[in-house]
Amino acid sequence: MSTRKPLRLAVVSAGLSVPSSTRLLADRLAETVRSELAAAEREVEVEIIELRDLGVDIAKNFASGFPSPELSEAIESVTSADGLIAVTPVFTASYSGLFKSFFDVIDNDALTGKPVLAAATGGTARHSLALEHALRPLFAYLRAVVVPTAVYAASEDWGGNGDSLTDTLPRRITRAGSELAGLLRDLPGGGGQAVDDASVVPFAEQLSALRPE
Repeated sequence: MSTRKPLRLAVVSAGLSVPSSTRLLADRLAETVRSELAAAEREVEVEIIELRDLGVDIAKNFASGFPSPELSEAIESVTSADGLIAVTPVFTASYSGLFKSFFDVIDNDALTGKPVLAAATGGTARHSLALEHALRPLFAYLRAVVVPTAVYAASEDWGGNGDSLTDTLPRRITRAGSELAGLLRDLPGGGGQAVDDASVVPFAEQLSALRPE
């Protein structure tokens, strides 16, 4: 087994209900990444951040300019992690206000170069493009490294068989999780690596690393 430090994976879930399909998707993605890294003999510590529990703290931060201890802890967990899974329900064809507000209180440079897997849930497949017109641009603006496969789960995807043009949800989860694990696998671990513009891997190299040999 590798003697390197465990990798740290932050998982942000913006689901509002209990139980939540958003949290369910987040858990399945995290477990896939954990399994892929275990196969590569890398240990990973997963921390779940439920934004539902931080809604009031986030609103107060906008009004006062100061985060509560709980919000500060959540922000630190996300910004210091080696990688991030971010999952939101889709409201009005975009990410939820709670999801956007959380990332609004994070410093614009704090996610630079961080590997991110973006995912969303919704009642209908018609909202799946929110991944490309909302979530991916958000993390691109924050200069994160977003894996090629984003995962959207509509109500019919849970237990569905897909169709001739789309993979099933489990296959999409596996592909996206494998892509994130591929970016995390060779990091030093411990969430302590310094990331700046000079250390960001060019996108062509990122894609090359994800291609099967």
